[in-house]
Amino acid sequence: MPYNHASDTSNPRKGHRLKDIPAHDPYVLSHKETNTYYLYTTGIPELTDLKRNGVLVYKSKDLLDWEGPYVIFEIPDGTWAHPEHGTWAPEVHQYQGKYYLFVTLHNRDTIIAEPPEVWKTNHLRGTSIAVSDSPMGPFELLKTDGPVPPRNFMTLDGTLYVDKDEQPWMVYCHEWIQVIDGTFEAIPLKSDLSEADGEPRHLFKASDAPWINAEKKPNVKPSVYVSDGCQLYRTKGGHLVMLWSSYNKEGYVQTIARSKSGKLEGPWEQLDPLVDGDSGHGMLFKTFEGEWMLILHHPFSTPESRAKIYEVEETEDSFKVRKPRVN
Repeated sequence: MPYNHASDTSNPRKGHRLKDIPAHDPYVLSHKETNTYYLYTTGIPELTDLKRNGVLVYKSKDLLDWEGPYVIFEIPDGTWAHPEHGTWAPEVHQYQGKYYLFVTLHNRDTIIAEPPEVWKTNHLRGTSIAVSDSPMGPFELLKTDGPVPPRNFMTLDGTLYVDKDEQPWMVYCHEWIQVIDGTFEAIPLKSDLSEADGEPRHLFKASDAPWINAEKKPNVKPSVYVSDGCQLYRTKGGHLVMLWSSYNKEGYVQTIARSKSGKLEGPWEQLDPLVDGDSGHGMLFKTFEGEWMLILHHPFSTPESRAKIYEVEETEDSFKVRKPRVN
């Protein structure tokens, strides 16, 4: 089976550059205890030597040279998810002394609804949480009978947010495939992140972004709005912002929203996009020198997709992209 040498999990190597690594929905954990950056991305059997879908990690001391890939998670048998139907948007959070992998899983064989009841076939999809004592895994699923959001929702890209009262939440995207106008929602989690602990709450919808609607033209086809890649941060001025992605007429876009109340429930205002040109699903991280960075993927399609890093300026109430890291 042909695959890029950077994805040969049977032979982890040093000296990879980001341009060598097939990466979709990249996520970086800055691990202070070991002074190491961990880059998490999807492990696709067609692009690797994996026999089933999983999650890969590469590690680096300087964001230039990367070692890997190492397999940290593979979809086990006997769970709600199909081992061959994909692992999307993996991210690892350090929380209460452990490491938690948030990863979107699928089961296309389990149909939720079909036309004419719905406009497009809905199948089982949602984010699960797995736990490990190490950022290198292995990670074990906490809940095996379904994703964390409601089972009858088609959801993806769940992320961890902990509010000022120390209540953990999963913030996730509700699929345009199911709701046409994709939304962002949040569901409270139990303190050990093992499962949901309440009902989901609506935050905002993708069509709230004025730059999306400015490009819309009347058409006989349904106007779908994609909601992707939510990540939440609090600025030095105490403002709560959310990175998210959608599409404009030129392709994928990395954009940002801000909560007017400073709370998860919003209301949320939509700011100007940060990066366009078929780039998105980004996340922010801090270097060990204290500098903010944005990592995202460009272009959208695999196997061409690669991780790109941008230098970012933090303001009192938002983040601004300064320039790409060309090296």
